[in-house]
Amino acid sequence: MASRGHAATPTLGKAMLNKYARAFFTRVLTPFAAFLIRRGVSPDTVTLLGTAGVIAGALVFYPRGEFFWGTVVITLFVFSDLVDGNMARQMGRSSRWGAFLDSTLDRVADGAIFGGFALWYAGGGNDNVLCAVSIFCLASGQVVSYTKARGESIGLPVAVNGLVERAERLVISLVAAGLSGLHAFGVPGIDVLLPIALWIVAVGSLVTLIQRVVTVRRESAEAEAEATAAAAQETPDTSRNSEATP
Repeated sequence: MASRGHAATPTLGKAMLNKYARAFFTRVLTPFAAFLIRRGVSPDTVTLLGTAGVIAGALVFYPRGEFFWGTVVITLFVFSDLVDGNMARQMGRSSRWGAFLDSTLDRVADGAIFGGFALWYAGGGNDNVLCAVSIFCLASGQVVSYTKARGESIGLPVAVNGLVERAERLVISLVAAGLSGLHAFGVPGIDVLLPIALWIVAVGSLVTLIQRVVTVRRESAEAEAEATAAAAQETPDTSRNSEATP
């Protein structure tokens, strides 16, 4: 889900993609968003229903190996992310609460998707290694998000995006899952895409986590050095003021 509050500055490529893709979907979805507003539906309700749909698609279909249909359901409900933001803008209700709710439910949706993969490989998929990789993707994705949020909460900019952020994790995983699901329709060999994607996401998430931890450590050291230097500059001034006082 996209935040209805303040967002991090994207890279140029992402900014271009965001600009043109969102402009198109905004035009398409604005009438639908306006219809929901007239019916008394709130943006928060759309956010909650969208997350519920993603969870259902992931935990109903994925554990049974029905990756194609699960991905179709998830993709349909992902569009609620654009609808709730559109509604909030039309209503002039963009808020910290909306951003918080979106961000929190994003973590829930991510957990359901990778949890669904893990359940499949622990059961019918019969692959403990890929089950562990899926769990690692779930956990590392949560920690990657936490490192940025925690760094910002202690006053650091955390000026790094990292190799694989949430958008990349989801696109890689869902596209691979959807294509792998075509194996059930007789497309041979395509089911290998999901395991490959999970390994890519796992390695990319680990690299991103390291990038963010290193960045926070560097920014923390710089902030402490600046604070120490500022304190050192204030001390002589205080001493001179004390000596000047009769």
